[in-house]
Amino acid sequence: MTDRTDALLGHLLKRVSRSFYLSLRVLPPGLRVPVSLAYLLARAADTIADTQGTSESERLARLTALRERIAGDEAAVIDVTAALNPDERTLLEAMPAALQLLQRLDPVDAAAVRRVVSTLIDGMSFDLQHFAGATAQAPIALASTDELDRYTYLVAGCVGEFWTEMAMRHSPALRHWNAPQMAARGIDYGRALQLTNVLRDCGDDLAAGRCYLPLPLMPAAVAGRPLRRDDALTARAPLLRLALDRYRQGTAYVLAIPRSCVRLRLASLWPLLIGLATLRELGRNAHWPDPARRSKVGRGEVYRIVARSIPAVLSNAALSRWLDGAFRDAEAACAGHSVC
Repeated sequence: MTDRTDALLGHLLKRVSRSFYLSLRVLPPGLRVPVSLAYLLARAADTIADTQGTSESERLARLTALRERIAGDEAAVIDVTAALNPDERTLLEAMPAALQLLQRLDPVDAAAVRRVVSTLIDGMSFDLQHFAGATAQAPIALASTDELDRYTYLVAGCVGEFWTEMAMRHSPALRHWNAPQMAARGIDYGRALQLTNVLRDCGDDLAAGRCYLPLPLMPAAVAGRPLRRDDALTARAPLLRLALDRYRQGTAYVLAIPRSCVRLRLASLWPLLIGLATLRELGRNAHWPDPARRSKVGRGEVYRIVARSIPAVLSNAALSRWLDGAFRDAEAACAGHSVC
């Protein structure tokens, strides 16, 4: 990468991408640039969607402007005043450079980046429209499990699809892959990661009036009053079970990556292990969904996962044993919620 590209997809990306930066940074160079750029553009859109102090209509208009700029409309204006903290402002101010890099990508890669970011913006727009006016006193929930399935595709499953397309395009060792099968596995893997986020962030979301737990999974919920902890508890078990099932597709995805593709294997493995560890903590958390007692994986455990993965990723047997153990730990933690 050039110094300018490295500053954009290195230093800036590290400041705004949390733990997923590890996966982005370890990707092979040909794959790293389009995938990292897609993530950077999506983070800019997320910054706009999450801006407090502005109406849903204002944020939707700003998202539309960003979508139009990404699609190539240079007349669309990105409003950097939407960012409230320095990192977010720096991210939005970097958009002209990011869009120039998008224009320099291989046309096929650029088209794929535009598609996935547009889909992610669809998810953010759905979020703003569905939860418009929601408060802790007048909460809004998702209406069905199908709506949750659609939402998790729009904000995460589509990334698994994009990841598969980019990996096959840039890794000759993956040309033998069954593209529809692997894309479907990637979609389920992304959905599992988002379900984990939904459960982890449930307390904070409820405090803001947003409930991503579908109403049919909360039969005790009563219209006209705030959702209570007991309402949410009935949804935890089926959603933990669904996440575990979809993480199994993530396991099949990771193990289908040849051992020779070490960087891609590591990048695909780390979110799986961190996600399973987070489910384990969600199952153990007797205070869920209290926002003051969020379930999280400590930084030390993340570092241990990264260190252990270096030798393990070279052996299918060692990797399978590790993943089997991670599933057993998560299932045991969730057993008290009638998941297993």
